[in-house]
Amino acid sequence: MKKHLYVAAVIVASFAAALGSFLLFSPDDRGSGTLNVRPAAEALPLRESSHRLTTPARSELTIVEFLDFECEACGAVYPVVEKLRAEYGDRVTFVARYFPMPGHRNGELAARTAEAAARQGKFEEMYGKLFDTQKQWGEAAESKESVFRGYAEQLGLDMKRFDADLADPKTAERVRADQRDGLGLNVQGTPTFFFDGMAISTPGSFEAFKAAIDERLKR
Repeated sequence: MKKHLYVAAVIVASFAAALGSFLLFSPDDRGSGTLNVRPAAEALPLRESSHRLTTPARSELTIVEFLDFECEACGAVYPVVEKLRAEYGDRVTFVARYFPMPGHRNGELAARTAEAAARQGKFEEMYGKLFDTQKQWGEAAESKESVFRGYAEQLGLDMKRFDADLADPKTAERVRADQRDGLGLNVQGTPTFFFDGMAISTPGSFEAFKAAIDERLKR
């Protein structure tokens, strides 16, 4: 039953994404409108600036996930990715890239929150915090900025710097840069995974995901 629910969540999220993948929240995330994010001229699954969750000495495979912190399907696959990271972190490079979707009031804000934390070396900690607490703030109609500031305080961030980075247009642009790459790579929903630059269908279970990784590592 859990497996079926997970697969259904992924399908629903992908369908919703396809309806509006070119309409993304405005940078201030206050419901003031939408903007069009044009695909990158040369879209890449991975860039030097992309956030790596594992950095093995000898990487045998790179897995990139385009994600939305408010996406329920991303929340469902998060513990799977964490389990895979624990098992393959010394052989596989896991990468997280932003792709907040329309219809999620706090998706873009959550991405900027993670990016502001990254500027203080706390991306992975905020990444985990946002997914661990997704059910507490996801799908809300109101801004959850105060909640996210609370997470920043819990992680011991410099709050004056965090607030400045959260509001910095360069932070919003960093999120849009990932979105542009995603659109250029035909990402239509979240989560979308790439194995060594090639898009794959999201596996429906930990076992299926593990089998896909094992198959790639044999090559």
